[in-house]
Amino acid sequence: MDLFSRSWAALLAAVAGLPDEDFARPSGCTGWRVRDLVCHLVIDAQDVLITLATPAATEPTRDAVTYWDVSDTPPTGDDPLDALTVRLAAAYGEPWLLRFHLDDVGSAAGRAAALADPGLRVGTRDEVLTVDDYLSAYVLEWTLHHLDLVAHLPGAAGPPAEGLRRSRELLEAIAGAAFPASFPDEDVLLVGTGRRAPTGAEQAELGELAARLPLVLG
Repeated sequence: MDLFSRSWAALLAAVAGLPDEDFARPSGCTGWRVRDLVCHLVIDAQDVLITLATPAATEPTRDAVTYWDVSDTPPTGDDPLDALTVRLAAAYGEPWLLRFHLDDVGSAAGRAAALADPGLRVGTRDEVLTVDDYLSAYVLEWTLHHLDLVAHLPGAAGPPAEGLRRSRELLEAIAGAAFPASFPDEDVLLVGTGRRAPTGAEQAELGELAARLPLVLG
């Protein structure tokens, strides 16, 4: 849960520090500008608040690894929900409004996570998880989106090293296989989730695992 807080705080700080002109730049998410990704983070923060306020009485059905639905088809940006996010982001008009809303809702989500009982069972997406597993899954969500945020912003700070390391562990558990030790954590996440194609040398090192990539998480 502490790692959730640190990963989320780093992402919020990265957004808060962006100059206005960076909101119009592309992000690492296909079809989305930075402003669209920031709007998605507002929705993510709302989801965290909703989930933490939705206790469940039944046994957990998923954990931090099985939380994810995995496919091998990268997003095209044409999904109706993705398109809705773009329209919502445009409706804000000015970057400061997006920054304000993310800071407002995002700070509340961070406080709710810090106050939550790790063993409490909560419901989301018709599944049940412990708070600990739910927030652990979101370490991967925050880390991937932090990488998306700075994909075309070379001067912006990336996600914390401990978040990258934990996200690699989660992705390897999802894959059911370890990535080559020579791969830095960031490259594991980018290549593993299809955010960039592996180089020829990386493809050779991946061996049989290459045929199972990308792991598109939803």
